[in-house]
Amino acid sequence: MTFSICVRESLSENEGGPFRFAVGVTTANPTIGVFTPFVSEDGAVATQALTQGDLGPRALDELANGRSVDDLLPDILADAGNADTLQIHALDADSSFVHHGEAVTDPTDDGYDWDCVSHRSGEHYSVAGNFLVREEVVDAVAETYEEADQSRLLAERLLDALEAGDEAGGDKRKSEASSAAIKVVDPDAPLAHEWYDDLRVDASPTPLADLRETYERGKRYHEEVSEEW
Repeated sequence: MTFSICVRESLSENEGGPFRFAVGVTTANPTIGVFTPFVSEDGAVATQALTQGDLGPRALDELANGRSVDDLLPDILADAGNADTLQIHALDADSSFVHHGEAVTDPTDDGYDWDCVSHRSGEHYSVAGNFLVREEVVDAVAETYEEADQSRLLAERLLDALEAGDEAGGDKRKSEASSAAIKVVDPDAPLAHEWYDDLRVDASPTPLADLRETYERGKRYHEEVSEEW
């Protein structure tokens, strides 16, 4: 299983730029924070299934050069060589993109049973997953994000959304080396927010619980240091 959420939130009252972007992800495999969440001031990209580590960095480079995700990602997939086994979804300031490789959606295509594969999009987010127990996993992630108090920190809202997906069934597989990650890029946030806006748990039977603890500790540390300064 991997399921992830990409988010775009406006920092202005008229819903225009600048924007904060983010990805939250969890999976039954280790070190998902290396391979899936790629975020910059220009957009958010999540690469999953049988992914390649160079896809996300290349996408961010192209976004920085002014291309949109719906324009650049088809080109990247055409060059990837394994588009059939990739699942990618992404957002930038104006567009969105989602790709489910044929082998991911049709297990007879490569003989590998990906189980339930699903996707859901909203005005400011995209959720996608594979190896899910049921489609309701992505619905739980999406609805929890949609219903959250927007005044709360985005990293915390992403954690809530991932936990809701896990509670809805999450992964069909079980692993002692599961992982999770959250990455938020907010041009208006002070540098100290990196203590809880860029978090990973690389190998744990309870990655979301561990990520929650890591987030809470980082937030407390930030608050304590802010008082001292």
